[in-house]
Amino acid sequence: MIRKIIKIDEDKCNGCGDCAAACHEGAIGMVDGKARLLREDYCDGLGDCLPACPTGAISFEEREAPAYNETAVRMAKMQREGMTLPCGCPGKEARSFSRGDTPAAGQKGAPSRLMQWPCQIKLVPTNAPYFDGANLLVAADCTAYAYGSFHEDFIRGHVTLIGCPKLDAVDYTEKLTAIIRGNDIRSVKVVRMEVPCCGGIEAAVKNALRASGKFIPWQVVTISTDGRILD
Repeated sequence: MIRKIIKIDEDKCNGCGDCAAACHEGAIGMVDGKARLLREDYCDGLGDCLPACPTGAISFEEREAPAYNETAVRMAKMQREGMTLPCGCPGKEARSFSRGDTPAAGQKGAPSRLMQWPCQIKLVPTNAPYFDGANLLVAADCTAYAYGSFHEDFIRGHVTLIGCPKLDAVDYTEKLTAIIRGNDIRSVKVVRMEVPCCGGIEAAVKNALRASGKFIPWQVVTISTDGRILD
């Protein structure tokens, strides 16, 4: 994928190491006295390292690079801090739920329609049994708060993936392409807010469908900030 990523001019680098210390993701390291971008998928493209460089050796460029892998960054940080989890993060364990029309024991209010866990685009695996024959819902996370009947009208009967292209600061295209290409997805529904930044989630689905090489029915539903369906 084409994305913004840092570029280091080794001729300007004085080997101070300030950029490596400023990089919270661990993407930069010192090799033979010079700063190097060691892991492209650890670079989030936000550039905390830029102001730390006293010689101006670091800049941004747009080029082909793997997507930012927040999960890998988090696990690497845990390993550095001695907090390894032998079985991985429990919150990422793929699970499916069987939903009835009545609340479960001890549950108040309307029953949840969420069919699987996790549901965050960044955390969901690219292959899981619940993707087989699934109707996929890709939704901006604010939509569930703005639209009151979100579970009944949108989540019900769908495998749900949520995200925020503005706050996550990543392009979901690569992850969604892998999900659509590698599984028997029957349809895709995108639910987004009317705000311009939500266009990122719609564009990611559109690009993923094109890149997958599959012809799958898809539609986009836009929710207003006051909770109405606009189209």
